[in-house]
Amino acid sequence: MGIQDIIEGKRQWRAHVARVKALPPDYQIVYNEMQKYYFKVGPVDLTEGDLLGGILEFFEEGAASGKGVLDLIGTDVAAFADGLIKDSRTYAELYQESAGGQAGPAGK
Repeated sequence: MGIQDIIEGKRQWRAHVARVKALPPDYQIVYNEMQKYYFKVGPVDLTEGDLLGGILEFFEEGAASGKGVLDLIGTDVAAFADGLIKDSRTYAELYQESAGGQAGPAGK
């Protein structure tokens, strides 16, 4: 990855963030919470895929049609977020596998 790739990635991320800030406040709150969740335990291929971009487009369409965010995704935001990554390996799973495979001092 060269410096141009890094610069382009930053430019794209800033444009993405600007689109999020253009959403209605309720959409922004839900999007930001989902983003935090995905960055914490989300799919390993989050950076390679277009999960966040897809969610943003979905939210933009919902906002344009005048729907509230909870009307669009339901009242259980966590279930909606989990449903989007149900078939993806997560960092949390990788961590559990690595921790479970090694016996530490407490496991003796």
